[in-house]
Amino acid sequence: MKRSLLAISLITSASLMLSAPAMADGHGLEKKLKAAMENSEIRSEREMERDSNRRPVETLEFFGLKPDMKIVELLPGGGWYTKLLVPLLREEGEYYAAIGTGRIKDRLADKPGFDKMNIVAEDAKLWREEGSRFYSMELSDLGVSDVDMVLTFRNYHNFAADGRKAMNEAAFKALKSGGIYAVVDHTARHMEGPSDSNRRRFDPVLAIKEIQDAGFELVDFSDLHYREDDELEYEVGAKSVTGNTDRWTIKFRKPE
Repeated sequence: MKRSLLAISLITSASLMLSAPAMADGHGLEKKLKAAMENSEIRSEREMERDSNRRPVETLEFFGLKPDMKIVELLPGGGWYTKLLVPLLREEGEYYAAIGTGRIKDRLADKPGFDKMNIVAEDAKLWREEGSRFYSMELSDLGVSDVDMVLTFRNYHNFAADGRKAMNEAAFKALKSGGIYAVVDHTARHMEGPSDSNRRRFDPVLAIKEIQDAGFELVDFSDLHYREDDELEYEVGAKSVTGNTDRWTIKFRKPE
C-alpha cells in the first residue's frame, strides 16, 4: 500500500504549511510517548523489543493523536498500547478502554499513573458461534460520547461480519462530529477466501467498505507498516512472518 508520488507531494506540501503550534503539539506527543516507552517499571523487555516494528510514535502522529484528546481504545488485549496511551493522556486528556478489558483492568488499574484509566462497555457480549473461528458482538454503545478518537489495533480480523458491524457502529456513535476512527490490522489479499493461512488477516478493501457503510469518511492511509517481504501467504504467527507482517493503517472520520 505505497503512496503515489502525487500523494507524497501533496502531503509534503501540506506539512510545510503546518503552523508553529501544530508542530509544537507533535513534539509534545513524541516527548511524552518516548517517556512512556522507556518506563521499564510498566513495560516488559519483550514489549519494548516490539517498538521498532510497531512504531507507536509515527503511528499515533499519523492518526493525529494529541495529549489533550478524549480517546477510546477498543479491545486493548494485554495492554501494549494502553501502557503508552494512558501516561500520554493522563495530564490533559482522557483515556477509556472498551470491550475485552479484563486483562488491563487486572494488571494495570493499581499501577502508578494509571488511576485515571477508565473502563467502559464492560457489559459488551462477545461469543463465537459453534464451528466459527470469529467472534460476534452485542453492545448498545461504548458508554462514552463526544470522543475525539477511537483506536483499535490488530483486532478487526477477530470478528465475524456482525461483530465488525457492531464495533464500527459503536465507534461512530461514540465519536463527536469530525472525530477520528483509527484502525490497524494484518493484511490479507483482496477478495481471497478464508483459510487457515489468513485467519488473522483482513482485506483492507473490505474493511474500508464496511467502515464507510457505518457512516465514516475515508481520510488517509499510511505505509508505515508495509512489509514487502511478507508474501501474505502465512498465518501471522508463522515463524517466517511473525513480528514482520504487512499491516494496513487507515484513518477514518465521522462527518462534520
